[in-house]
Amino acid sequence: MEYVTHLSKDRKLRKLIQSREPFALQQRRKVYLHLCGSIVSQQLSTKVADVIWSRFLNLYDKHPTPEQILATPLETLRSVGLSNAKARYVQNVAQFALEKGMEWSQLKKMSDEEVIAHLTQIKGVGRWTVEMLLMFALGREDVFAVDDLGIQNAMSKLYKINAPDKKQLKLEMQRISSRWSPYRSYACLHLWKWKDNSPEK
Repeated sequence: MEYVTHLSKDRKLRKLIQSREPFALQQRRKVYLHLCGSIVSQQLSTKVADVIWSRFLNLYDKHPTPEQILATPLETLRSVGLSNAKARYVQNVAQFALEKGMEWSQLKKMSDEEVIAHLTQIKGVGRWTVEMLLMFALGREDVFAVDDLGIQNAMSKLYKINAPDKKQLKLEMQRISSRWSPYRSYACLHLWKWKDNSPEK
């Protein structure tokens, strides 16, 4: 794969890439549903998040429409394990999808920054969440999640970054990652897998 050749120019990253099979990014058409899943899994272990997400989908016929999510009482959403805030955020996503649009065909025409600007209008959806969506739902190849704790920890260890504060750490991460473009998403995937803390559902 093209990304393997490009990223292997980085000697330290090369060791990670050679130790496993290449990754392939996927495209998921139901973007609103993937975004709901991201909200559900925030600040939870993968195991707990999977249980709650399964219960959420079982409220419907596995693939709820935005209309169905919006029509679900908050009490019902909370009964499957969602906090009050997450129940509201999930409904915010559904409402936004209906009112302002979140179709895959609409988002694919936007740049990464345009998608981030569009979707962070939703209360409960921050930049990191949209970056995960860009990678795991839209299949964008050049996303760098500088705010992700797993990426920060992995790069600090791999590149022996000893920054005095988060600001300096991020600047150094940006400097190192600039040479990975246009395949920074794949670099993130390898770093997550190396540290065994992938955020992908």
